[in-house]
Amino acid sequence: MSREFYVPSKVICGRGGVLDAVPGFKALGKKALIVTGTTVVTLDCFKQLAAALKDNGIEYAVFTGITGEPDDRMIDEGIRAFKENGCDFLIGIGGGSPLDSIKAIGAMSQLGGKITDFIGKPIEGDFPKMVAIPTTAGTGSEATKFTIITDSQKGIKMLLAGNSLIPDIAIIDPEYGLTAPKSITCATGLDALTHAIESYTSRKRQPLTDTVSLSAVKRIIKNLPVAYNDGSNIEAREEMSIAALEAGIAINNASVTIVHGMSRPIGALFHVPHGISNAMLLKNCLKFALPGAYPRFATLARETGASDSKDDVTAANAFIKTVEELCRVCEVPTLEQYGIDREKFFSLIDKMSDDAIASGSPSNTMREVTKADIVEIYKSLWD
Repeated sequence: MSREFYVPSKVICGRGGVLDAVPGFKALGKKALIVTGTTVVTLDCFKQLAAALKDNGIEYAVFTGITGEPDDRMIDEGIRAFKENGCDFLIGIGGGSPLDSIKAIGAMSQLGGKITDFIGKPIEGDFPKMVAIPTTAGTGSEATKFTIITDSQKGIKMLLAGNSLIPDIAIIDPEYGLTAPKSITCATGLDALTHAIESYTSRKRQPLTDTVSLSAVKRIIKNLPVAYNDGSNIEAREEMSIAALEAGIAINNASVTIVHGMSRPIGALFHVPHGISNAMLLKNCLKFALPGAYPRFATLARETGASDSKDDVTAANAFIKTVEELCRVCEVPTLEQYGIDREKFFSLIDKMSDDAIASGSPSNTMREVTKADIVEIYKSLWD
């Protein structure tokens, strides 16, 4: 059976990549809307981008309304900014939130209506050109057809998708990630690891995704502890930025599985950063997934040096231990340590389980997943 494989039209990767790329933005439109958050606009990387745009005669407006993970109200504000400023292309700079937001803003500026109308429907059309510049190494949004927007009324994270949402240009400049604090390095790095593992063990995997998934896992296992403990290590930052891109390409073509399906409801209802909610679930979800994919988890173990055992079960379990240790090194909190109320969490397990199943992600797991399974995994987070 043949498979399609989607990536951004252009990827610029390496130190100085933004400055090298900006002159080419003239071909994208006459005026850009830069979408970002209130912190990024104070950083040197933003100032460098703004100066480069000015030096190349490219007009721009700035929208800093992406405060935290984006919801439908922020997107509506972004659409107004795009139209009122007469912009015709978009630049997202920051973490996954502004990168997800340029996709939603670009699409809905042309489609009209409410973004909540597109749950379960492909988002396609002739949208404004998009440039994605990540300042964190994790979400992979610069390479994907996905945007995750919270429905503010229903309290659910909507996974929206369409090939037209893939950014036209992705710029991976590791120097832009040097200012990321330890908490962000942890959250985004473990998000990338989750992408890489899930895409490698997904029912939708294919040979091309296997290549980038495996490469990303190896880079992250080796370099995330270094980047976490020494944020100024440019070599580790560069390796992590490449890994995040690889993992983003992987999920763009192989999707994710049970971890992401269960993670989004925690993020939506308890406002836990996406990478951290993934990390909270990793051990328990991967242990559940093991019986359906022992050989694949065993390969991850052998390739990362977690085990040299020829027995797949032994090797696979050793890999889970390696992931556990990485989460410990990165000081991932439990639900209780994060400050989540146990009684409230348990009262919402039924809704979270329904939302997880409805997302479709758990069905990609190489083991049948039922609502009862998800309920038990949620409960086990308090054991």
